[in-house]
This record gives sequence, C-alpha cells and structure tokens, in this order.
Amino acid sequence: MTIRDQPGLKQHQQRWLFWGILIVMIYIWSFSGLEFTGIKASAGEVTRSIIAGIFHPDWQYVYDGSGEDLISLIIQTLAMAFLGTFISAILSIPFAFWAARTGQTKLHLRSSSGKFVLILIRTFPEIVLAIMFIKAVGPGSFAGVLAVSIHSIGMLGKLFSESIENIDAGPSEALISSGANRSQILTFATLPTVLPEFMSYTLYRFEIAVRSASILGMVGAGGIGTPLLFALQTRAWSRVGIILLGIIITVTLTDYCSGMIRKCLV
Repeated sequence: MTIRDQPGLKQHQQRWLFWGILIVMIYIWSFSGLEFTGIKASAGEVTRSIIAGIFHPDWQYVYDGSGEDLISLIIQTLAMAFLGTFISAILSIPFAFWAARTGQTKLHLRSSSGKFVLILIRTFPEIVLAIMFIKAVGPGSFAGVLAVSIHSIGMLGKLFSESIENIDAGPSEALISSGANRSQILTFATLPTVLPEFMSYTLYRFEIAVRSASILGMVGAGGIGTPLLFALQTRAWSRVGIILLGIIITVTLTDYCSGMIRKCLV
C-alpha cells in the first residue's frame, strides 16, 4: 500500500467507526425505553410443561378421520398457500410490467406510480388483511387465501419488475431489427427470458406463504393456526407439541422441494 492510499483508508475507517457508534447509540436508546418487571413465578412451571408437551406429543391427533386432525389441516394450509401464491403470480405480471423501469430515464411517471402501488400493497401484513377479509367474507380458509394472494402481489410484483429491468436486451433488439411489433417482442423475447425467474420467485414466495398460512388461522382464517391457538389457550401442551412438529416437518419439506425445483429452473 502506498502512502497516497493511507488517507483514503483512514477516512474509510472513520466512516465505519461513525456508523458503528450511531448503531450502538440507537440500540442503547431503544433498550432504555423497555420496562423489565421481572420473571413471573409460574414461568418455570409453564416452561417445563411446554417442553414436556413438545417431547410427548399427542399422536392420536395426527389423523382421526374427522377432518379437523393434523394431517387434514396441514393439507388445508398447503392448499391455502398454493392457491394464494398461484393467484398472486398471475396478477403480479401486469403490475410488474407497470412498475418496471425499462427506459433510460431515472424518473418515469408510469414506473414510479407502479412501484408506489406495489409498496402500498406490501404495507399491509397478511394477518391484517386476513382480519379485514374475515369481516367481508366471514371466517375460514377463503379469507386466508385472499389475504395471502393480495399480500403476495406486492412482493412478487416487486421481484418480477426487477427481473424485467435486468433482462438481456439482445433478443428484443434482434426482433426489433427484423421488424417485429410489440406483441411479438413480448411473446418471443421478453416472456421466454423472464419466465424461469418468475417461476423461481413464485416458488420462493410459496415457501413464505406456507409459514404465513400456518399463522393466519389464529385470527380465524383457516388452516392449522386455529387448533394451535385453541391448544395454547387451554394449555394442552401435548397438542401444541404435535402441531408444532407437523408445522416444522411441513415447512422443512416444502423448503427442500422448492429449493430443488428452483435449482433446475435457474
């Protein structure tokens, strides 16, 4: 390292030191507002009961043919996540083209308005949307599907638009030079290029949707979350243990299968 590089290195270290001190001060300020009232006397007993329930799950709840058992509700949860992701993947495509900045200008009214709409959609978490849809269509899995699909539009639309912005312009320019119109360019150049990434992002979103659908039942939007909430309220820890075990296995298998498929696509 030459002597001329030392001032730049020193400035770089000072900048990192400044941001480090700023982050530490923010953490100190955040924790200073917390009021710690101590650990309750029943905390140890409750913790032991939870651990005992997890390691001694209620195996009879796995399947009993009632339609309200673990396997039936896990399938319902997967169906909610799949249907919500499938609907959002289709509806996100026009939003993605709306929000994609394909020109050379940094500020464009069309793409800026599209990005704003996607940000507005992502502002509402799935659980808030589920509560709103429960008021509109009633409790059940239909409200959960609507919540997952609407929220996923904001996420997939953002990812899809970034894929469109990073697309290779070579195939499109070749079709333009041969006299192709816009619909032909979209059909034969743009969509074949971005579809693998669209499918990869959709599978990734499905992984997240499975986790979200597992929680939406706690507000009455169907799925495995409803019996989990009831088991927690009644302190049926063995039932909580088998439900958590089912969720862990489902999420793990979903992530593994989705990851294998995404590796083949991209």
